[in-house]
Amino acid sequence: MQKTNLKEIAKTLGFSVATVSKALNGYSDVSEKTKKLVLDLAEELNYTPNSFAVNLRTKESKTIGVIIPTMVHYFFSNIIDSILKDCEERGYMVIIMQSNENYELEKKQVDLLLSKGVDGILISLSNKTRDTSHLKKIINSGIPLILFDKIDKNIKCSKIINDDRKAAYNAVCHLIKNGNKRIAHFRGALNPQNSIDRFLGYKKALTDNNIEYDPSLVYECKNNNRDDFVEGAELAKQLMIDHKDNVDAIFTVNDLISIGTLNYFNRNNIKVPEEIELFGFSNWFMTNVTTPSISSVEQNANKIGKKAAEILFKELEQKANEEEILYETHIIETELIFRDSTSNKIK
Repeated sequence: MQKTNLKEIAKTLGFSVATVSKALNGYSDVSEKTKKLVLDLAEELNYTPNSFAVNLRTKESKTIGVIIPTMVHYFFSNIIDSILKDCEERGYMVIIMQSNENYELEKKQVDLLLSKGVDGILISLSNKTRDTSHLKKIINSGIPLILFDKIDKNIKCSKIINDDRKAAYNAVCHLIKNGNKRIAHFRGALNPQNSIDRFLGYKKALTDNNIEYDPSLVYECKNNNRDDFVEGAELAKQLMIDHKDNVDAIFTVNDLISIGTLNYFNRNNIKVPEEIELFGFSNWFMTNVTTPSISSVEQNANKIGKKAAEILFKELEQKANEEEILYETHIIETELIFRDSTSNKIK
């Protein structure tokens, strides 16, 4: 059936276009009888509003922008899934962009989203983001900004995060309770806050358990996501060259690094967990199907995405009502998942 427009509905009923428009939008100065006549005819004639015109009137695009470091990532795909569900339920479209851990690309993507007139932006920062002027541009434009997972603590906006320091601390304490004292850490790049916090949690677990921190047991990953599997194997090889007979366990910054590490050990007949224990971070689905399966930290990505969307829409409502926006930081709880790569008993 061919779609109609406001003028045709108004002409058919003998009303003005303004009256029809008010009836369709539920204005109180239009009688219930008139509203019913308009709504019934609109349904009969397959009328749908011109979204562009509606957006001009309401000053809303009904579009949300999301920037993530990579889409080929179990953690981020779960976050996106939750954001999409929440936005769809509210009648919003989502533009998803991938920075590829590239700061310059992230800046261009912010400019593009701003030029598209999105109502709000959610970002997990690239590992190489140090200058945050593009984030301040969003805030200065009056557009709500929510940072999640990889954040900058100095930006004044709402944030959704895990307590990475606490999660890392708990994971390493578990390795220590298993009897391990020489624990290596394959850490992330020096810049991202979550990488810093996981390293600090690792270090604090050692010192709190009277184990001297040895910087030679800490290896930095480039943290390019797609290369993490290969880098995990390379770091495991280097660790064995440096400390083969003097390391008990490894705590890695993410699960891809762990999987690459395990792959190297399996190929070189190094038994996990008998000879060396392994604990990852993120609880990728792959950690449950490797041999042996890998203990990991569950970040509850779906809850991160759901809360990020929830806070964004809360701020959009506050903005529409011309209310003061009070920034919030929400910490999504993590949990330890114990599998076969750790002995899971006190030695």
